Parts: sequence; structure tokens; C-alpha cells
Amino acid sequence: MALKNKYLIDLLETVKKRNQGEPEFIQAVTEVIETLEPVIEKRPDLVEAGVLDRLVEPERQIVFRVPWVDDNGKVQVNRGFRVQFNSAIGPYKGGIRLHPSVYIGIIKFLGFEQVFKNSLTTLPMGGGKGGSDFDPKGKSDGEVMRFCQSFMTELCKHIGADTDVPAGDIGTGAREIGYMFGQYKRLRNEFTGVLTGKGLTYGGSLARTEATGYGLCYFTDEMLKANGKSFEGKTVVISGSGNVAIYATEKATALGAKVVALSDSNGYIYDPDGIDLACVKQLKEVERKRIKEYVATHPNATYTEGCKGIWTIKCDIALPCATQNEIDGESAAILVKNGCWCVSEGANMPSTPEAINTYLANGILYGPAKAANAGGVATSGLEMSQNSERLSWTFEEVDAKLHGIMVSIFKACESAAKEYGMEGNYMAGANIAGFLKVAEAMKAQGCV
Repeated sequence: MALKNKYLIDLLETVKKRNQGEPEFIQAVTEVIETLEPVIEKRPDLVEAGVLDRLVEPERQIVFRVPWVDDNGKVQVNRGFRVQFNSAIGPYKGGIRLHPSVYIGIIKFLGFEQVFKNSLTTLPMGGGKGGSDFDPKGKSDGEVMRFCQSFMTELCKHIGADTDVPAGDIGTGAREIGYMFGQYKRLRNEFTGVLTGKGLTYGGSLARTEATGYGLCYFTDEMLKANGKSFEGKTVVISGSGNVAIYATEKATALGAKVVALSDSNGYIYDPDGIDLACVKQLKEVERKRIKEYVATHPNATYTEGCKGIWTIKCDIALPCATQNEIDGESAAILVKNGCWCVSEGANMPSTPEAINTYLANGILYGPAKAANAGGVATSGLEMSQNSERLSWTFEEVDAKLHGIMVSIFKACESAAKEYGMEGNYMAGANIAGFLKVAEAMKAQGCV
């Protein structure tokens, strides 16, 4: 969509000049700015207050060295990051990503998205993100522990229960969070809710593991209902096979759908009989094996090398839950051609701008990541509440609160899109609803 507002055009040019070599961040900012044009036309006071100029610049960017010793006694060095993007409505909140692709541009894009996502949850959380180019795959528990302890030795200087509360993300699961929390406690001599996604024995929340996948389906279910549809009897393709994909599969199946595909970074499986989730959980959560092992025990299933082909499988609903930009314009066109009528995002920014344009041009129901996958951080917020109150809620209590939050997020997206003349465009609605809450807080607090 082409911008007409000169202020926004100039702002976007400034962002591109300041952040050269960071295409993911520029992509995320562009998507938001393009949908905010009607808001800026209606609210010149926000321009006057410089809200957007400040919103596209992180409050703080921290880059640090992470030295650790491998099992052969050799020193390895990785780079660590924490971007504290915006604290207008609460302490910074966002995950830690451990993956070889991590660099400052990825962390900034994720932190920027987190600002809007956290705003949509209605909980008092600002936006931030962190990570490292360390790859936990193939590492021993000892190597992962030594890396996490070194990482936290520096990070602990910049975080706290009322300052910045990190969580898990790609590559950072319960094991990594445990090691990081233990090191934080050792260095700071305090037991606080400084990290979320903790183990249940030391302050974690029930339903946190399931939260992003469940939340994705709760949001999608509400979007389907609003358009006279449902999961019942539908064929679903889900990318990924981590927590988000596994628990999206579980909840979509419970809502009456048949999930026929999952993937990992090497390739994808297709099972026309429906994915055997117990087998996938055993492979991925217990044995830590590749998804291709699934076909050894399921004769009707097939495995294909490479991930892109997963979007050629015929389906009614596509739930991308792997990584950013996994669906491009070509894949989106194939989805449309094969009769897919709903795409809802469990990963962060999994669709390219060309893919999104294809969805909108063809009337596909589109649930954008910052709304549809907010269940994880919403439940992290609930974990923070339990830690502050020294309480532990039941799975059913947390799940009910999560369900209510995801329904309210959809309603906010629906309402904002309608108010600003873009009814049915839930991407625009999510950006506008998330932005307005943060913008009002920033304006009220003055130029900080």
C-alpha cells in the first residue's frame, strides 16, 4: 500500500537510512506505518508529540560478548543482544532467541513487534527482545549451561522484575531458562519473577508451554466465528514442530480440525490420516529428533526435504508457526489456488509483504502475528502476576484467562479496523489498536 502522508513518508525514509542492513526491522516498521496513515490523519496531536519518531527508535540497545568453554576445553565466543524497545505501558517484556541467524536487526524487528503485541494483551507490559547467535542444537547440557551462565552474567545487569522480564523463544526452552534463572539468582542474591517460562517447581505457570499454540487457535476460532466459519471438519497445515506448532495442532484437533502437516528446519511431513501428535511429542520433546523420523512408524505419511513445499499441500486453514518470512508471494498464491481461505500466524512475521498483499487481495481471513500469537506473552504476563502475588493458579484458571485475552484481542482488532474504515483487515486493526494504547501513554508521559 502506497503512503500519501508526507510526514510518514519522511519518517520511513529516516528509518531506512538509520537501519541499513536490517531488512526484517525495516519490513516490520513499514507494515505498521502503512496501516497507521488514517490514524495520523485523524490525530495530528500524536505527530506534534513526536510519538512515532520515538516509537521507531529503541529506548536502549545492548550488545555484549558471550565467552564460554565447550566440552573439549576450548573457549567459544558468541554475541549477545538485548533491545529494550519501549516501556511506556510497563517493564520491557520479550523472549530470548538462540539461533545462528540472530543479529541486531532480527532482535530489533522482534522487539518492535513485541511493543504492539504486548499492548494488545491489555496487560501492563512494554516491548523488548534479546538473544544470541549461539546454536543450542547438538550441544551437550554442560555446554548449554555454560553458555547460559555466561550470557546471564552480562544480561543480569540490565534486567529485573520491574525493569525487563525476558522469556523463552526459538532455541530457549525450559532447560535454558532454568540455567539462566539459576545464574541470575546466584549473582543477584534474590528470587524474583525476572524470567518467565520457568519450571513449575520454581515459579513457572501452568499452561505456559501450551499458551502460544492454544492462543493462536483461540484467536483464529474467534475470527472464524465472526465470519460464519469454524475449525470443525477443516483441513489444516501447520509449519514448525516446536511448542507453538505442537500445541496449535493439539488445540486445532480438539476444535474439530484435521492437521495433516508439520515441519522442521530440514523438511516437512504430510500425513493424510491426520498428524499423530503423541508421536511428534515423543520425537521432538523427549528424543529431540528430526521430524523425518515420523514416517518410520506411519506408512501413509511422506517426508519431503526442504520446507517451502509445505504450502503446496491443499488445506482450508494455514497456520505458519516456524519462523519469519516463511511464506512468500509465490507460496501465498499457491495457497489461494489450492483453496486455502484462512491464514493465521503463530510465528513472528512469517509472511512477506507480497504474501500479505496476496491474502488481502483474495479475501483470505488473515490473523497477523502480533495479535494471533500473543498468547505466549499474555501467559508470561499471567506468570508475572502469580510471581508477584506468590500464588500458583490451576491450568484451568490460566487457560480461561488466556482464552478471554485472545477473544478480547480479536475484538480490539475488529473494532479498530472498522473505526478507521478498513473493516475485515485485522492486520490494520491490530496495528492501530496496539499503537493507540502505547501512543496515549507516551504522550501523557512527555518527551522521554
